[in-house]
Amino acid sequence: MDPFQAITALLTLTAMEIVLGIDNVVFIAILCSRLPAEQQPLGRRLGLAAALVTRLMLLCLLFWMLDPNNNFFTHPLVNLTEDIGIPAAWLADRAGQVSQEINVFTVQDLILFVGGMFLIGKSVHEVHDAMEGEEESQKSAKPVSFRNVMLQVALLDIVFSLDSVITAVGMAEELWVMVTAIIIAVGVMLVFADAISGFIEANPTVKMLALSFLILIGVMLTAEAMGMHIKKGYIYFAMAFAVLVEVLNMRARRKRSRSGSA
Repeated sequence: MDPFQAITALLTLTAMEIVLGIDNVVFIAILCSRLPAEQQPLGRRLGLAAALVTRLMLLCLLFWMLDPNNNFFTHPLVNLTEDIGIPAAWLADRAGQVSQEINVFTVQDLILFVGGMFLIGKSVHEVHDAMEGEEESQKSAKPVSFRNVMLQVALLDIVFSLDSVITAVGMAEELWVMVTAIIIAVGVMLVFADAISGFIEANPTVKMLALSFLILIGVMLTAEAMGMHIKKGYIYFAMAFAVLVEVLNMRARRKRSRSGSA
């Protein structure tokens, strides 16, 4: 790879890594908001540091996985028709064919399924707490330990890192380009983590929108694990449209507040 191609790949991949990491930053901010105020900045920084380590480790694992002699992540764990006895007709498409992606459950599918379900459950729980209101939430809330929050962040980092690492391998050929892009992207997220967290806390509707996005991502991961591929373009379009509507609502609320104060 010549220097121009390497720089182009590095810039493009860095931009993609930042975009793919936004949801990770949002969820880390939401999880750390349960900590005492003085511990939240440290929690966000440690969470992003863990995300960097997770991405680099998964990148090395993916390179190992791509070796023709290694098939750890794609090795079948369960064959639904042979091992469990599910009738093939239940899994067949309109042409009567049974897809291997649906019939065979791999290690990668297990990671995506567990991560997706955890993301859905945690996001729904956060939405429920937000709907209860501050007084009821404070009465029923249990003390949240720093270690417990960091454990949840570490688990979610594994899920959120999959897309990031796969994108890196798909867009670049040189390992140093991928590693550099991931380090720069996490560095950018680390710089803006506090600002993003403050913005989410200051705008409750944005927090609810972010949680809705995370539920949507969890559903997509669970569907992927079960062999049902959802085009990410549809997901991103829905998110972008929802963000645009929320931006218009925020501007309308500001105008109303200014006219009311005047």
